[in-house]
Amino acid sequence: MALATSTDYDRLVERLGVKPLPEGLLGQALTHASYLNEADSTAASNERLEFLGDSVLGMVFASVLFDQFPDAGEGDLTKMRAEIVRGTSLARVAERLGLGEHIILGRGEETAGGRTRDRNLAGALEAVIGAVYQAHGYRAAKVLTRRLLKPELEQIHREGARVDAKSSLQHLVQARWHEPPGYVTVQEASGAEHRFIVEVRVAGTTLGRGEGRSKREAQQAAAQEALLALTSQPKMEG
Repeated sequence: MALATSTDYDRLVERLGVKPLPEGLLGQALTHASYLNEADSTAASNERLEFLGDSVLGMVFASVLFDQFPDAGEGDLTKMRAEIVRGTSLARVAERLGLGEHIILGRGEETAGGRTRDRNLAGALEAVIGAVYQAHGYRAAKVLTRRLLKPELEQIHREGARVDAKSSLQHLVQARWHEPPGYVTVQEASGAEHRFIVEVRVAGTTLGRGEGRSKREAQQAAAQEALLALTSQPKMEG
């Protein structure tokens, strides 16, 4: 569903908890490039606002983490920020807002499950943050991002930054087999909820298998399974 009526617009702005945005600006923030590729339109996609919102997110949480973790070094701060603003985290926030129902998509992307795709949800959220920055300035954008991602920041306080499973597996596999792991998508299910199943392999052997709503999420799950298997079993010979 696009922002077809002022009621849709008002509902979304109310959920965001910000002062009203110019309707054209919010519409641009929600317009995926696939729509422009199929429609005879001179309107702009959300890609520029997505770029702006990504920069705002990075700045906001660099400052927040710097203040809240005074003993953390540069590397730890970087990992924590990456954990908060990674695509799956932003997609989760977008889902909480119901943002997916408002993204303006081309027919092909809609049919392919684009409304629930993490990349599209995360991009739309970044674009909306960019739009708030454009309309109301940095302070308003900072207040919005801190409120929307409060659960993710609280998780960092409880658990710290999670180690990236793919990176950890890459180091382990290269040290053991002297070649990087490969990721193969073995199943892709479209429909109401797009799902991917991925296997991670090395030297012809499947080390792990994972499922997710995006290829990246499925790859991380496969890498995590492989790490558990490799760290609990004797070494395989390469």
